[in-house]
Amino acid sequence: MTMYPAPRERHESELSLAELRGAGARMVPHWVTPADPAPAPVSPASIHGVVVPDSSARLIAATAEYGG
Repeated sequence: MTMYPAPRERHESELSLAELRGAGARMVPHWVTPADPAPAPVSPASIHGVVVPDSSARLIAATAEYGG
């Protein structure tokens, strides 16, 4: 006797990638947020009192992007 599998029931939460992308595209207008104003620049002379542990300074100094 040949058995035919019953079609798997599709649940609402099982969306295809295309359906998910389409749903996201339809919701994009609801996600618009106003741009924050850029923070005002700070003069290096006004930055004082910052203490960096020697171990952290050595770690940054040893990092290739920062001179190591």
